[in-house]
Amino acid sequence: MTDHKRILIVGGVAGGASCAARLRRLCESVQIIMFDRGPYVSFANCGLAYYVGDVIKKEENLLIATPELFRQRFNIEVRLKSEVTAIDRDRRCIQVRDLAKATTYTERYDELVLSPGALPLRPDLAGIDLPGIFSLRTIPDSRMLRNWIQDCQAASAVVIGGGYIGMEITENLVRRGLKVSVIERENQVMSVADPEIVTNIHTSLIRQGVDLCLNESVTGFEPDKNHILKVNLASGRQIKTGLVVLCIGVQPETQLAREAGLEIGESGGIRVTSEMRTNDSKIFAVGDAIEVRDVVTGQDSLIALAGPANRQGRIAADVINGRTSTFRGAQATSVVGILDQVLAFTGPSENRLKRLGLWGRMEKIYLHPGHHAAYYPGSSPITIKLIFSKDDGRIVSFQAVGKAGVEKRVDVIAMAIQKRATVFDLEEAELCYAPQFGSAKDPVNVAGMIAANVMRGDVALAHWEDITGTSSLIVDVRNPSEYKKDHVKGALNLPLDQLRGRMGELPKNREILFYCFVGQRSYYAARALGQYGFKVKNISGGFKTYLLHKEAQSLR
Repeated sequence: MTDHKRILIVGGVAGGASCAARLRRLCESVQIIMFDRGPYVSFANCGLAYYVGDVIKKEENLLIATPELFRQRFNIEVRLKSEVTAIDRDRRCIQVRDLAKATTYTERYDELVLSPGALPLRPDLAGIDLPGIFSLRTIPDSRMLRNWIQDCQAASAVVIGGGYIGMEITENLVRRGLKVSVIERENQVMSVADPEIVTNIHTSLIRQGVDLCLNESVTGFEPDKNHILKVNLASGRQIKTGLVVLCIGVQPETQLAREAGLEIGESGGIRVTSEMRTNDSKIFAVGDAIEVRDVVTGQDSLIALAGPANRQGRIAADVINGRTSTFRGAQATSVVGILDQVLAFTGPSENRLKRLGLWGRMEKIYLHPGHHAAYYPGSSPITIKLIFSKDDGRIVSFQAVGKAGVEKRVDVIAMAIQKRATVFDLEEAELCYAPQFGSAKDPVNVAGMIAANVMRGDVALAHWEDITGTSSLIVDVRNPSEYKKDHVKGALNLPLDQLRGRMGELPKNREILFYCFVGQRSYYAARALGQYGFKVKNISGGFKTYLLHKEAQSLR
């Protein structure tokens, strides 16, 4: 780049800050100026809930980089409390409002990078501006929330919304000893995952004292005495609480881009090319404000995650510096800790695939392996759902929930999806093993083996939601004691160890659906009887998955 070239960056955090630092590493001569309307330029917004929960003790620990660090280490000028209010594309300049001095000035650019982020949704409800109602998007937000809890001695809280931030702040408020109610208008929390996968999350929330209000919405707020708020619900219920946290989602901050005539996509984000260029070749956009391509579905969507934003910032810097670099898109790989559970996923859920009309050529499997070797103390189960293409076995998505070992399996699958791997690749994946960390056949391998068996025709699958009112014979191959404890209504109990000696009791002219607790013994049964000419299917995931589906359906 030529001397004195000016790159202006609007907004910091993951996208803008990574772009600025990358630009400097690539070129020493370019002039870089960052503008942020807030008091901080680069902070860990994913850590805000944990600062409220006092897991992160000091506010300064949330600061990733300060203006002084940018200046001293990278020779980058940072202007805080500086709001960019307009873009003049013809003159290539921006208008800046200095919020501290209440003055306005202009700055010229050669290239402009927009990283304005997203704003928390704040519905137009009665009483929405009452004291004690918070959003959680910035360090000042978290500070005000912490101070309110302490100064007003809040003993209870209402969290509105059961997404990422809602679940994280719920966990941290519970940790601080508050009685928490979660209000969610859907029939599940974490709607980015499928209902049966989040059933364990619901159970954990309720078990630890959270008042979980699903299929419910807020109609307004009223003040009460002693810093108490009344939260009115559509059902007619009223909850008295010490504070409210709004976690109902975010919307891309696109006003500046819209007013400048930049193209906005159908999803509501700024439309960019794979090089992060807008429809103005001199203006780039990155982060939560942009529309990105889902690499699995091919659809344009909004994905407000720090990892993709960081990569987008780097790519914009590369392109500005003349390098060839493109953003491949995103698959929304995510993880969230919720009390004693961890939920992680990569790729689209079954629900999303069905909404997009893409489910027809998909298959799914369920499994419930231990997170490490069963013989080593402390093994806990992971519930896994793998979705793959019926045509070639290509991996489409992966969801998992459990107490431990969840995220590392999802990370493996995330890379597998990126490399367009198949379930056959998972069979052969060579992963590290010691009994305290995993098993010789890791859950990733087992998922691949089960799915590969389906692809090869070694076993036909059935799913619990598809067999309501079936004319097929359902056979429970667990031991009698397990069957007696609980079973599917109408199922015949024929233990696996007795199967070969009693197969004469089963019809050959009727389809037989086998199940056990997690699907392994029933797979053995299906393989055996299939070779004797019986029409058999294995119900994926067994009775444990049946219970998850049953619980999920009860919430609809």
